[in-house]
Amino acid sequence: MNKLLTIARQSAWNRRSTLVWVVVSLSLATALLWTLERLRHDIRHSFSQSVSGVDLIVGARSSPLQLMLFSVFHIGSVPQSMRMESVLKLAQHRSVSWVVPLSLGDSHRGFPVLGTTPAYFQHFAYGDKQPLVLQQGAAFADTLDGLYEAVIGAEVARKMGYGLGQSITLGHGMHDHDHDHKGEPADGNTDEHADKPFKVVGILAPTGTPVDRSVQVSLKALEAIHLDWVAGTPMPGGQIPADQARKFNLEPEEVTAALVGLKSRAAVFNVQRFVNFYEEEALIGVMPGVALGELWSVLGLGENALLAVSALVALVSVVSLVAVVLAGLNERRRELAVLRAVGAAPRHVLGLLTLEGLWVTCAGVALGVLLAHSGMALATPWLQQSLGIRLQMEAPLPSQLALAGAVLLAGLLASLGPAWRAYRLSLADGLSPRV
Repeated sequence: MNKLLTIARQSAWNRRSTLVWVVVSLSLATALLWTLERLRHDIRHSFSQSVSGVDLIVGARSSPLQLMLFSVFHIGSVPQSMRMESVLKLAQHRSVSWVVPLSLGDSHRGFPVLGTTPAYFQHFAYGDKQPLVLQQGAAFADTLDGLYEAVIGAEVARKMGYGLGQSITLGHGMHDHDHDHKGEPADGNTDEHADKPFKVVGILAPTGTPVDRSVQVSLKALEAIHLDWVAGTPMPGGQIPADQARKFNLEPEEVTAALVGLKSRAAVFNVQRFVNFYEEEALIGVMPGVALGELWSVLGLGENALLAVSALVALVSVVSLVAVVLAGLNERRRELAVLRAVGAAPRHVLGLLTLEGLWVTCAGVALGVLLAHSGMALATPWLQQSLGIRLQMEAPLPSQLALAGAVLLAGLLASLGPAWRAYRLSLADGLSPRV
């Protein structure tokens, strides 16, 4: 058996100029399947780990998925706001333990700005109920003295090179500014609240969630920077200096959404019903797990389509292996006949052709896995910065191994066809010259 393996390997190597393209085709198909499966798994894991310990997300009545994506993942368009009065009444519900209001819509160099309260750092959790940890500094004070204080995520600090005491300005709206530009915009840029700069007082430890790519400020601070803005534009000649803004009433009237924690999980449907039938305004209460389930049902069609395309690529690669082996079989009639003449039995010829195909398939799969890991290693920083998806460079998933095994099995089965044909060739047929 060992000699047959050696002969099969050397025979495939001697025909490497032809088989190398089959190997490349198989490697690309394997890399595609391997990468897609890892992406599918890590995207789901990343999304599911982004919020933990939150029983309900409450906002103005809209699509549950839209509310979830924007309030937690900062993806999509700004939904309609809800009144702060409704948030306060919700906090008074007997089953509610805590409420954290959120206000979104502004940005800093493309990073979303989240207006909230210090309670956000106490109650918001990710992963397996892991709390947020301040790596440096402290949370903003949420007082008039600390009005222009900001806490930044780990990715913001790393990408922009910020440290404690850094002065930053916020942009009006969700603009995709260049993250690599570390300077502040010119004063003439009317999209920037340059007249009211913020001071970085805290830097959060990395979480692998959208928190890393956000800037947290107080709700009062957002009110202050918008005092002299109307309908999304600054009032002509009506600029209010930063110090003067402290003299105004900065209590927010509206927020984007609210995170709700309950005293008992058993009360979630009761509180959700209270929110959904709230008479003062149209609200909706969304359970994060249910909203994520809807997201996966939407993405499931795309996932299946991508896997189907990848499987089709793998099938074409396997068929090309059959075509190449069959095309070369006629040229190898004499070679196989010589093997028969020196004592090789038909089963040896069958095994030789099968092992050759298996060698080629194994080489393609191994190269494909290597390409997939190299590509993922190169793409991980970009995915982390742009989409917040962290690819886990760890042991292969069982589903990845199953896909690689399926490609190997397909290659083995595909090799049996040409091998069976070679098995049926007679010794005389191989030694007789063809006219």
